[in-house]
Amino acid sequence: MANVQPAAVAGMFYPADPLQLRAEIRSYIRQAHTDTNTTAVPKALIAPHAGYIYSGPVAGSAYACLAPWSQLISRVVILAPAHRLAFSGVAYSGAAAFRTPLGDVEVDLDAVRQIARFPQVTQCDAAFRGEHSIEVHLPFLQELLVDFKIVPLLVGDARPEQVDELLELLWGGDETLILVSSDLSHYLSYEVARTMDQEASRAIEALRPDALSYHHACGRIPVSGLLLAARRHRLSAKTLDLRNSGDTAGSRERVVGYGAYLLC
Repeated sequence: MANVQPAAVAGMFYPADPLQLRAEIRSYIRQAHTDTNTTAVPKALIAPHAGYIYSGPVAGSAYACLAPWSQLISRVVILAPAHRLAFSGVAYSGAAAFRTPLGDVEVDLDAVRQIARFPQVTQCDAAFRGEHSIEVHLPFLQELLVDFKIVPLLVGDARPEQVDELLELLWGGDETLILVSSDLSHYLSYEVARTMDQEASRAIEALRPDALSYHHACGRIPVSGLLLAARRHRLSAKTLDLRNSGDTAGSRERVVGYGAYLLC
């Protein structure tokens, strides 16, 4: 397929070998801290985007919720913070598909054209070069969903209301899942991080974007936009898993927090 966004962090953030990658993802999902016996179709997930050795177990707790709905969900709107380039508003890529070791994921170009009319939305291919915050989620989706397209968006210097506006247009029905990519606190001591991450979880469960600061979550803006939309659509939010890199891999001196959340 022409105009494909290449995998930038395969072999670094997650395995480049397809067999090893699938085996790791299945292990994370099998060990998930999640009750998948819900009768409600997930409308949104918040999941972390670090290297799999650190955040993969927590991401698995989020993605395990999708297993019963693998044939129903056909579009995933992904909102992620930009790490590589500073820009205003929300960016989309000109790519028609995103590549991982498991194959290519098609972009919903019709949806992209719909949101491109908003003043806060611009095409910025440079922002996607080397960016990991969308890519690391795609193998989980490829493993769990049968047939789907994505609307991959990077959020820069934007207001939560601008994100909310896009979500309202893309909201759809049960076929549409919204995925917000975000880690939680960064480089704090283990106990301080636990306190900070518990504060973030309480804010998310209460649908209170005003209670979230940048220090609570690197994806605070897309998370806050989702919480605004969730309040309007009368969703409830549930914490599925809350750990940090001191629990999964690495020392407890300077950790990064990870949370998995379900909104339905």
